[in-house]
Parts: sequence; C-alpha cells; structure tokens
Amino acid sequence: GPTERERGSLLELTWNGRDPLELPDGKRTFLEDGDTVTLSAWAPGPDGARVGLGEVTGRVVPTA
Repeated sequence: GPTERERGSLLELTWNGRDPLELPDGKRTFLEDGDTVTLSAWAPGPDGARVGLGEVTGRVVPTA
C-alpha cells in the first residue's frame, strides 16, 4: 500500500534494511537463522467474497 502501515513484507517494512523494525527483543532489518515465518494469502472471489489460499510456516536455517 501507499502508506508505511500497509507494507506487506519485512523487506518493505524496513525499507530494504534501511529502517530497522522495533521488536520486543530488539531491532531487526532482515530475517535471521532460526526465525519462523508464516505466510498466508487470499484472493478476491465472486460477489466480493474472499477465497483463502491457506497458510504455510517454515523456519530459516543456516546454509550448509
């Protein structure tokens, strides 16, 4: 969205890492090893309905 509160990803929220995001355990700009990420989505359906596309959760792991 056009305003800061409408940004949808960590990359958008931190403006590509320039503006750290304040969290209870400190400031963050990017995902880190051990972080858990949950994504969910929806799409517009007929007659103004919303169609849920589900949710997926994963954990960021270090590279081998």
